[in-house]
Amino acid sequence: MRQILLILLLFSAVFSYSQSTGSIVGKLTDKEYNDEPLPFANILIKGTTKGATSDMDGLYSLDNMEPGTYTVVFSFVGYQTQEVEATVVAGKVTEINLPMSASAASLDEIVITTTTKRESEVALLLDQKKAVEIKQSIGAEELSRKGVSDAAGAVAKISGVSKQEGSSNVYVRGLGDRYLNTTMNGLSLPSNDVNKKNIDLNLFSSDIIENVSISKAYSTNFYGDFSAGNVNITSKNYKGNGFFEAFIGSCFNTNTIDKDFVKSEGTGYFGDYARYNHNPFAVVLSHGIDPESVETPINTSFGAAGGKSFDFKNGSRLSLFATASFDNGYEYRKGTNQDFTLVEKKAYIDSAEEYEYSTTTTALANVNYRIDDKNSLKYNSLYINSSSDVVGYFGIDGKGRNRDGIASTDEGFYQMNVQFDQTQMFVNQLLGEHTSGKFKVDWGFGYNKVYSKQPDRKRVSLENYQFALDNDPATNPIFYNNVDYDNQRYFQNIEDDEYNGIANLAYEVSEKLKFNLGYNGRSKTRNFNNVRYGYRIVDTDYQITDVNNFNSIFNVENLNINENTGGVYEITVINNIPGQSNTNRPGLPENTYNGKLDIYAGYLNAEIKAGDKWLFVPGVRLESVDQQIAYDVINLGNSGNNEISYYCNFFLPSLNIKYAVNDDMNIRLSGSQTISIPEFKEVAPFVYENISTRIGGNPDLLDKGVSKILNLDLKYEWFFSKSEIFSLGAFAKEINDPVNLVVVGDATGTQRYVRTGDKATVYGVELEVRKDLIRDENENGVLSAGLNATYMHTDQDLYSQIDGTFDLSFDKDSDALQGASPFLFNADISYSPTFNNYKPVANLVFSYFDDRIDALGSGQLGNIVEKSVPTLDFIWKNTIKDNFEINLSFKNLLNPTIKYVREARLGDVVVNSANGKGVSDYKRGMDLGLQLKYKF
Repeated sequence: MRQILLILLLFSAVFSYSQSTGSIVGKLTDKEYNDEPLPFANILIKGTTKGATSDMDGLYSLDNMEPGTYTVVFSFVGYQTQEVEATVVAGKVTEINLPMSASAASLDEIVITTTTKRESEVALLLDQKKAVEIKQSIGAEELSRKGVSDAAGAVAKISGVSKQEGSSNVYVRGLGDRYLNTTMNGLSLPSNDVNKKNIDLNLFSSDIIENVSISKAYSTNFYGDFSAGNVNITSKNYKGNGFFEAFIGSCFNTNTIDKDFVKSEGTGYFGDYARYNHNPFAVVLSHGIDPESVETPINTSFGAAGGKSFDFKNGSRLSLFATASFDNGYEYRKGTNQDFTLVEKKAYIDSAEEYEYSTTTTALANVNYRIDDKNSLKYNSLYINSSSDVVGYFGIDGKGRNRDGIASTDEGFYQMNVQFDQTQMFVNQLLGEHTSGKFKVDWGFGYNKVYSKQPDRKRVSLENYQFALDNDPATNPIFYNNVDYDNQRYFQNIEDDEYNGIANLAYEVSEKLKFNLGYNGRSKTRNFNNVRYGYRIVDTDYQITDVNNFNSIFNVENLNINENTGGVYEITVINNIPGQSNTNRPGLPENTYNGKLDIYAGYLNAEIKAGDKWLFVPGVRLESVDQQIAYDVINLGNSGNNEISYYCNFFLPSLNIKYAVNDDMNIRLSGSQTISIPEFKEVAPFVYENISTRIGGNPDLLDKGVSKILNLDLKYEWFFSKSEIFSLGAFAKEINDPVNLVVVGDATGTQRYVRTGDKATVYGVELEVRKDLIRDENENGVLSAGLNATYMHTDQDLYSQIDGTFDLSFDKDSDALQGASPFLFNADISYSPTFNNYKPVANLVFSYFDDRIDALGSGQLGNIVEKSVPTLDFIWKNTIKDNFEINLSFKNLLNPTIKYVREARLGDVVVNSANGKGVSDYKRGMDLGLQLKYKF
């Protein structure tokens, strides 16, 4: 196609003008990116105002030129300016094809723009236009403009994608965590949460992101465990002269600013906990329960980035880049916490509150060594520390209810839950690119390590709490002590190791035919354990005179060592050390599981150009899946100690077709077969208990091993300018043996993962529009708007009866798919005028998702539904000169209610989600922030 365009340019140059003039035409390529076309470069005749700009294929034309010798100046921001002498002959065309490379002497202010080719909205639209598969991307430029602070917020701005409020869950085309894959630079990433398959995208701050892309149509270079899409985070690179920049910011939440804030005792400002290496029993003995006060709950953020390139005489270049940042946040939530199945089990109606202090620390180091134009190596090292410190009080009005209450079932039930979670993640990647003639090799190797810990969750349960509010010293609350673990300390550890690699050999037979032969592999292990210590209250009528000072009760002095000490409590553990008592002694882990997943695959595909308009990419992937899990859990009795495995080889074909209607329009068709592999947490029957929710795995999932999925996509794209697009797509999926999160209709109401039927179907349409409403003299958008919307319909058949480790039934034949929102909508409008050195950018960003099923109900239980949420943010960036920014943000302006409900026969009942926060039916508050940024 490029040759055809070049011929057309030659033809136009020769015959469209009189034979007394000549033309200069050619093509510009980018040496920094494997000689890809370089769009939007400037071509100027030196000493004149005559010039041109290269198009999306790197082609340019200078027409109607008088005969003579000229100096043609080629330039691109951040790249070396080149001057070439050319002679124009009447009636002739002079052709100059030129490769361009980054300048070693670029100015400081050009540093960032040397990489904007992979960050800007224009460049990413070009990449989308030329991509073989159907994909969409959002770059650092757009993230910054829209005030998006992390990768989770980034993908939620892409059509067909939504994020679950109050959690890290991301849904693509109505399919949630289990149907997604997450990679960084093409290499797989681990999960940081026992209850998730994918890593929390909130952990990837925009400081380390060059762009985020979602491939919704399958291609054989992806792992076969592909259903909704693959999210790929491209980490920032740097090429250019040295630079350094720093920022500091502050923000406050309208719900939080006037509260007397509290957090866990023993946790640090930066989200650290120094007691990891101590035995949990020693921690219980030596450290108290009560949370501690926080001074001013104002969010802060700060960070810095720097880089420098070194050019050598042989043409090689070493580029170094590093960035580090820290941000924290305070959030207060007040609403309802309720456990309701067919009847109410526990209820705190509008009397539950949570104080959450969260932190994220990120550090990225990048070394990029370009050996020459044909060979390059890159090393990435990423460290992320994320923490969440939540203090929850439930039943603060004295009206909390518990069906199993001893003193009363109608009032006075109260619980305090103090919980700290920390994840430390290390990602190391080595990647290479090598070109020789018609061959190109891309390869990568990665090692990931994750430590995810819940080091000391503290839970206290009281009855007669209304007496703590009556100002009568003669009446006081007492401990709820139905079982020893109603008052407890809980410790949980997860450790993940993963080795993974990719390799792709591309052979370009001709301009019409290209083959890709590749390999993907990963070996992942997970070790999980938890231990729980309960407080057995010796005196069941013990009077609690101060509900804010549990440390005065749970201390060593009040420990009941023997019957003669008169202690208040004893410490119990479920799994005692052999030969020792389970009372007032250390214990062994209560639940454990060890999982291993090995995936090895080879693939072959061909890129076949038929004529000037057609591109066919047939491919096949051979993939081997070996999954094993060994568990020892207490909730299944004698069946709780077992080891299960699954092994199978898969043949996964795919076909991607692209038809170029013209230079600006594409029609794409994609079909494939993929699989969905159960996660360790879906299989291991360990049950995690929160205040009002219980969630656990189901070993029966490995009976069938995987779900097989058929995918079909059709999409029309019209790129009607360098920054504008109109696209319309349709998609369909058939999922065999689908897995859903189901509320099992037993006495506990535990949610488990279940194969609910033979088949599920998904149908949908997607629309995306980006339009410049006002442009400046350089054809750059001054007032721009964009929107994307998705409508989908899902349906799955349900078994009437399921017999297995957990028996259940459905009283309906079909239902929508869990996590599927029928309607998604995102929109934004941007205004970016220029007043001399003052360059403000104002953005209004809106998003919405419709009601969706959070968990299916079984038996006579109704579904748990997440209610719709609209959000509106206003971001105002102010660039003062070229090196100083003052940025303002006003987020969550609509302050919608976050609510989950149980569909019941008498109407919806507010409940909690195992995927959400400990509070439902709450408002998160607005976030108002200020950031200062300076570039040196």
